[in-house]
Amino acid sequence: MTFKELCLAREVFGLSERATLKEVKTRHRELVKLHHPDAGGGDPAQIRRINTAYQVLTDYLTQYSFSFSEAEFYEQNPEERLRRQFMDESLWGGR
Repeated sequence: MTFKELCLAREVFGLSERATLKEVKTRHRELVKLHHPDAGGGDPAQIRRINTAYQVLTDYLTQYSFSFSEAEFYEQNPEERLRRQFMDESLWGGR
């Protein structure tokens, strides 16, 4: 897979540069329901594009290396970073 293929797959799904696996799966279901030939005469070529894009996205996500570092945790969970930063402050109800 190339970066261009990944970008094209993301465009087919209408996803931003940051998306979760759950968002990819949800969007796939929505697009299939909307464009499936059995559900109102959808275009078979469009379903093939959707399924090809889904394969590219899921292949990328399956091979993606997740980071379990503290820095990445706080990047993904900013509310926890704030809680950690201020939890000991007496002004905010800390010790």
